[in-house]
Amino acid sequence: MSSLLKQVKMLVLDVDGVLTDGRITYTDSGEQVKSFLSRDGLGIRMLMDNRIQVGIITGRTSGALAHRCRNLGIDLVFDGISDKGAAMDQIAVSTGIPLSAMAFMGDDLIDLPAMQRAGVAVAVADAADEVKTRADIITRAGGGKGAVREICEAILKASGLWEKALQPFLP
Repeated sequence: MSSLLKQVKMLVLDVDGVLTDGRITYTDSGEQVKSFLSRDGLGIRMLMDNRIQVGIITGRTSGALAHRCRNLGIDLVFDGISDKGAAMDQIAVSTGIPLSAMAFMGDDLIDLPAMQRAGVAVAVADAADEVKTRADIITRAGGGKGAVREICEAILKASGLWEKALQPFLP
């Protein structure tokens, strides 16, 4: 796994089923409610603090996601996207990071075009079977249950950045 992740300069994430457990809750007024794991957020910040970019490509649009991305400092957000492969191409052009240096993490069939373009395709443990079959890496944790933190730590370790990433938390 580490040899695959050593080249990663950007992690691109799906949201529902990756950053969340995939459940979508609606209030009586029609608002979407999403729950995000704080440990995943810290993993994302650790990547970004060590110059590994993070982006989002999701098929849905939600205020909860916008708040979460602002909180984490993620500026590269493609929401309401039906063609995630084309969005990956746009990210490569806009950032100058080649697709081969990107990892995409998904859980369902809509994620396959992005996974196939990325240098490293990552599936969460509870992803659809067709997604896991086509993944280079499958996390031990499920979506919304630490899978993002797991891959963030693996990228930092493979890149030789883990000890540096730990320094702000050590006495």
